[in-house]
Amino acid sequence: MARIIFENTGDEYELPDGSEIMHVCQKEGVPFACTEGICGTCIVEVKEGKENLSSFNQREIDFFGDEGKERLACQCKIKHGIVKIKY
Repeated sequence: MARIIFENTGDEYELPDGSEIMHVCQKEGVPFACTEGICGTCIVEVKEGKENLSSFNQREIDFFGDEGKERLACQCKIKHGIVKIKY
């Protein structure tokens, strides 16, 4: 099981390895609009554990350019381990 921690609230969620993070982000109040990686509404900052998330996909590359600390929550999956994010 993987774990995602929201720095804003301190809330933690356990997810099966390989799960999308979108649903728990929605529960936490991260805003979503298109859910297709186009609008950028769901940007989150990865504070720790970015290596535990899926790799940048083409939509994120098109949106951000270079890989950094920010990710589109609608495009991420948690592979394993712990990820701490802020929105």
